[in-house]
Amino acid sequence: MRQKVKDELAEPRGPVVTPRSVAALLLVVAGIAWVLYYYFGVRADPTDFEAEPGSPAWMAELVRWNYVIGFGLLFLGLAISAHPSTPMGRGRGVVTGMLGCFLIGLVWICIYYIFANDKLDQIPVFNDLLQSNLFVGIAFMGVGFIFATRWE
Repeated sequence: MRQKVKDELAEPRGPVVTPRSVAALLLVVAGIAWVLYYYFGVRADPTDFEAEPGSPAWMAELVRWNYVIGFGLLFLGLAISAHPSTPMGRGRGVVTGMLGCFLIGLVWICIYYIFANDKLDQIPVFNDLLQSNLFVGIAFMGVGFIFATRWE
């Protein structure tokens, strides 16, 4: 019989599914769903002056605050996933999360600047956020820095 030799340099592995990782996943999905539901289901078409907003009415009254709520839930979920008790918070997950958030933020800002002058009104969500697209891109990079603090 062969005995397993423990590698001293191997990364410690923990459970894949923890309450914190489930909460992080639910927050990320809820944030994305909130923004998409508002944009495609509730928001009145700004090009049609007679368009009525969808229901629920309380969500239609929040107008741009819906993006703050949706992206806030998304970023909170990503920040929670950077904890060492989750798979994204240890080992290679930290590097993946950090680089992923940095690149998504950079691409978000680049897309905004490339299309800002003439074609931004054709890109969903970007057309409602206008200058606030910079905050979204920088917030992705901020979450990348949260992951960077966990990097060893």
